[in-house]
Amino acid sequence: MIDFGYTITKDRQLDYDRGDMRYYRLVQSLEPSVDVCMECGSCTATCSAGQFTEFNIRKAHTLIRRGNTESIKAELRKCMFCGKCQLVCPRGVNLRNLILAMNRAIELLG
Repeated sequence: MIDFGYTITKDRQLDYDRGDMRYYRLVQSLEPSVDVCMECGSCTATCSAGQFTEFNIRKAHTLIRRGNTESIKAELRKCMFCGKCQLVCPRGVNLRNLILAMNRAIELLG
């Protein structure tokens, strides 16, 4: 076979049908204010844990919305529950409760 100097990369498109949406529905029932989040990133910008670790609440929220829960549990353990994210949220999302709801959903659904 002729080597043309390139390789075929893995497809990067998102398949929402493969995601497990049970987690997000449970999070919605535990914390209804998650529906008003516009993912602006203010929470991540002011996060105290994000300054010392690779914690990113916006990333965790996006992953659970997509149904990808493989790496979220370890990510959520980094939160210090300081509440700075909740103070700067322009939509008033209860982010502390959202993190607890995400943890609870992962515990309940495995």
